[in-house]
Amino acid sequence: MELTERQEKLLDFLVKEYISTSEPVSSKALKKVTDLDVCGATIRNDLQVLAKQGFIEQPHTSAGRVPTKKAYRYIADKLEKTATFYDVREVNVVRMSIVRQVRSAREEMEREMAQMEELMRTLENDDMFKILNILDTWHRKIWN
Repeated sequence: MELTERQEKLLDFLVKEYISTSEPVSSKALKKVTDLDVCGATIRNDLQVLAKQGFIEQPHTSAGRVPTKKAYRYIADKLEKTATFYDVREVNVVRMSIVRQVRSAREEMEREMAQMEELMRTLENDDMFKILNILDTWHRKIWN
């Protein structure tokens, strides 16, 4: 099934928004960033179609949507077919955004690993107070 022009625009905006924020994108956010003159329900219906076709997914019920590999492939193929000077610049901006996100994720993982190593050392020393402080920090991070 082919995407309608509106669905293609929504997918394009969703991918761009997700790349720039690294957060699931809500229909409300899409309504704000798109130039489409449609109501939120129409956007949600189109998002359901995109989800059924495998272009996007929803991490959990109350979350926004995130693009899948199929969405990235679709956008990349479209850019290759219609590439202009401006598209190439935009691709470079996206590429740099992804590099920043990967670096940030790596740094976060390194911090988490350091905390895990500290927890292991603490467990070996039976310092219960320190163990509870580390676990409290992780729980706050997860729930906030």
